[in-house]
Amino acid sequence: MLNPVNSLTLIRESRPGPLDTAISHSILSAVSEGRMGPTLRLHVPGAVVAFGRADRVTPGYPAAVRAAQAHGYHAVERLAGGRAAVFHESTIAFSLALPEEEPKSGISERFEMIATLMVEAFDDLGIDARIGEIPGEYCPGQWSVNVGGKVKVMGVGQRLVRKAAHIGGVVVVDDGHRVRDVLIPVYRALAIDWDPRTAGSLADRSPGLTVQLVIAAIERRFRSRFAFEVGALPDFILGEADRLLPDHLPQVA
Repeated sequence: MLNPVNSLTLIRESRPGPLDTAISHSILSAVSEGRMGPTLRLHVPGAVVAFGRADRVTPGYPAAVRAAQAHGYHAVERLAGGRAAVFHESTIAFSLALPEEEPKSGISERFEMIATLMVEAFDDLGIDARIGEIPGEYCPGQWSVNVGGKVKVMGVGQRLVRKAAHIGGVVVVDDGHRVRDVLIPVYRALAIDWDPRTAGSLADRSPGLTVQLVIAAIERRFRSRFAFEVGALPDFILGEADRLLPDHLPQVA
């Protein structure tokens, strides 16, 4: 069961690259400790391949990191679970940090809330968005969002800490080919079987969509559920993120 949350602070700022992950980590810690309230980040990231815990224990992990870097992507160890996922300048990164007395009790409800809000936002843009895993999709999950049951366009993961939860992921607005191009060698190195045809973007099905239009649609749907206050990244969060950054950088030979 979720703790009742009526208002959020929305932060649109980005620090493209690995520091963005460390910022989300810092915000989650601050929410857990009561130094910040519920916080939503919606922003445009840089080119990053975010690796999950399962990736890091795979023999091919060093080769996967090198493959990402060879394609011009930073490699980062993600905050939430799942397998390697791709962020780039035509995607939207989202993260929601919520105070929760019993984080384990609301895992499914938080996933459902985020996936439903995203589907509603995409539907507002005229897209046939659906919740559910497509066979063969990258970073598979039951709360992924797809278009027409064919192409994955949103992935989400969750991280629990004492008295707080982080729900974060990526929306692929355009340039879906960039996801395919980098994940083919990355997943080959990780020995993950998948179907590259399941990786795409919202603009593949609705040409002309931009990151700004999709962010606005997502914000409208969040505003229908929560009161909003727009904020900035506090200096103490940026300072803590600098200290946390090494924890999210791959340590590979």
